Amino acid sequence: MAIKHFLQFKDLSRDELDYIFKRASWIKTQFKAYQRYWPLSDRTLVMIFEKASTRTRLSFEAGMQQLGGSAIYLNTRDSQLGRGEPVEDAAQVISRMSDIVMIRTFEQEIIERFAANSRVPVINGLTNEYHPCQTLADIFTFIEHRGPIQGKTVAWIGDSNNVCNTWLQAAEVLDFNVHVSTPPGYEVEPERAGLYGNAHYEEFSDPMKAAKSADLVTTDVWTSMGFESENEERKRDFADWQVDEEMMRVAKKNALFMHCLPAHRGEEVDALVIDGNQSVVWDEAENRLHVQKALLEYLLLGRIDG
Repeated sequence: MAIKHFLQFKDLSRDELDYIFKRASWIKTQFKAYQRYWPLSDRTLVMIFEKASTRTRLSFEAGMQQLGGSAIYLNTRDSQLGRGEPVEDAAQVISRMSDIVMIRTFEQEIIERFAANSRVPVINGLTNEYHPCQTLADIFTFIEHRGPIQGKTVAWIGDSNNVCNTWLQAAEVLDFNVHVSTPPGYEVEPERAGLYGNAHYEEFSDPMKAAKSADLVTTDVWTSMGFESENEERKRDFADWQVDEEMMRVAKKNALFMHCLPAHRGEEVDALVIDGNQSVVWDEAENRLHVQKALLEYLLLGRIDG
């Protein structure tokens, strides 16, 4: 099987993604029934972190162990990468001692360079530009609750950050629509988002109009990692972009609310929304575990019959 990486959402085809969602459902069912499933016995995942994490580390480390493999945590501060070792050299060495690598870092260029010199699959655990595993889990969660996402409308409210970029890519691959509303100066950058066109998204200056008749309303923190110096300015700029009950009322009656977490209640989302009946944030967080297990299995073993 040729090496396949997952560095951006569009690295996988619609057919491959449909397969992964089905496998994630099956793997989750086995997990809930306490059925041992160890297809990755004797396989090793190396997790390289340059950015802090809770959900990414826990979901990948627990997931690999639940599939019968092992996971090794490396922080760039505690390795030669943090002392200036070229990414290309590190990739050559690490990929000779492991079966698959997950990297959570800053610039997308870093992970692209690593993958270009890796002998094993590389997964993007988050970069400044993209967060494909998060959107994979989000869409799997939507499918669980509402069925296929094709033709649906997702309202993205807030910063056009890495998660927003990935939702836009996903819309192109899976044929749904994204309504994006950001404050002035924070609009989508199509080239940075890696988009082919604008057929699957529309920008709105008014967040209420973006949320109107949406099947899903989703957001993220106003200040992503690496932009902490802009925090106070962003709080002022984003003040009118909070997802609150009024915004959820203009979405479809059965619309879901998602947030990739961690969340700041009273900033990007009202507590009554994230803790309300339409919120599926805890299912969304748990599903990182299950969908990433399906991804690990696919990248290492290909398609499994049954």
